[in-house]
Amino acid sequence: MRPPPVLRPRDEVFGARALAAMFLGSALLLVTYVLVQPEPLPEGGTAIAAGLLAGLVVCGVTLVTVPGAVLTRLCMWVVLPVVGLGVISTVAVSMPERLDLAHPLFGLVILYTASQLRAPVAAVVTALTIGCDVTVLALVEPPAEALVDAVFIGMVHAATAGLLVLVKNRVERLMSALERQAAVDGLTGLVTRRVLDDALSSALSASSTPEGTALVLVDVDTFKNINDLHGHPVGDDALVHLAGVLRRHVRSQDAVLGRLGGDELAVLLPGCWAATAAERAEHLVTAVRATPLQLADGTLLALSVSVGIAHAPQHATELRTLYAAADGALYEAKRTGRDRAVLAS
Repeated sequence: MRPPPVLRPRDEVFGARALAAMFLGSALLLVTYVLVQPEPLPEGGTAIAAGLLAGLVVCGVTLVTVPGAVLTRLCMWVVLPVVGLGVISTVAVSMPERLDLAHPLFGLVILYTASQLRAPVAAVVTALTIGCDVTVLALVEPPAEALVDAVFIGMVHAATAGLLVLVKNRVERLMSALERQAAVDGLTGLVTRRVLDDALSSALSASSTPEGTALVLVDVDTFKNINDLHGHPVGDDALVHLAGVLRRHVRSQDAVLGRLGGDELAVLLPGCWAATAAERAEHLVTAVRATPLQLADGTLLALSVSVGIAHAPQHATELRTLYAAADGALYEAKRTGRDRAVLAS
C-alpha cells in the first residue's frame, strides 16, 4: 500500500539520488576530516567515526540499489532524514569539541528535505532539524552563547528551507503549465497530435474487443479560400467553430478529439465498429453543413468538411498504417466532391 502523496518525494528517481548523495557525501566528508584533522580524536571517537561511516555507506548504497517504489512504501524518504538527524545529534553531543561540523550536516538535511519532499513534510522535518540543532547547542554551549547561535542558525535553516520549497513549487507549476500546453492545442482546445497518437497507440495495443478502433480524419473544405477571402483570423474562427461542433456531436466519454495541424482535426473512437464509425462521421458532416459560422458583420459563412475513416483491425493494425488508410479515405472524399465521409476500402 502506497503512502499518501504528501509523504512521497517530488521525484522518486531523483529523490533517491539526492538522498544517496547526501549520505555518501557525508561519508566522504567524515573520512576527509579523520585524515586531515590536526588533533587525534577523543577517546571513543574512532569507534564513533567508524560506526557512523558504516551507517552512512549502508544508507547510501541502499538508496542506489533499492527500487524507489519500495522506498516509498516504507516511507524511507521521511524516515532516513529523521534518523540522520538523530545520528548527527548523538555524535555532536558525544564530541562537543567538534560541534562546528554538525551544523553543515544539519544543513544537508535541510537542503534534501526542502528540495525533494512536499511542503508540509519539509516544514515538519525543518522544524525537527532546527530543534535538534538548538538542543545540541543548549547541551554543549554556555546558555548565552547557545541562545545567540540558536537564533542565528534557526533563521538560516528556516530561510533556506522556505526559499527552496518556494522555488521547487514554482518549478513544478511551470512544468505542469508546459505539459498542459504541449497536450492541448492553444487555438481549438483539442488535444495535440502527440496526445492523440499516444491514445491511439494504447487503443491499438490494448484492443481486445471485437468492435476494434476507428480513426476519423476531418478536413475543412476550401480552407485556403476562407483564409484568402476573409483573412486568417476568420480561418482561425472557423477551426474553433468546427471544434465546437465536434464537441457537441461526439461523446467525450468514448472518444478523443484532437487537432493534427493546420485545418485537419481527428476523432479517435476506441471500441467502435467500422460501420458505426462511418455513421457517426456522416452525422458530423451533416452537423457541420447545418451549422454555419457567424461572422463579425452578422453574415453566415457556410462550412463543410471532408472525412476519412479507417478501422483497426479491418484496414490496419499499426498507428502509421491506420493513419495512411484514413488519409487515403479522406483524399477520396475530397476527390469525389467534398462535403462527405468515406470509409477506407
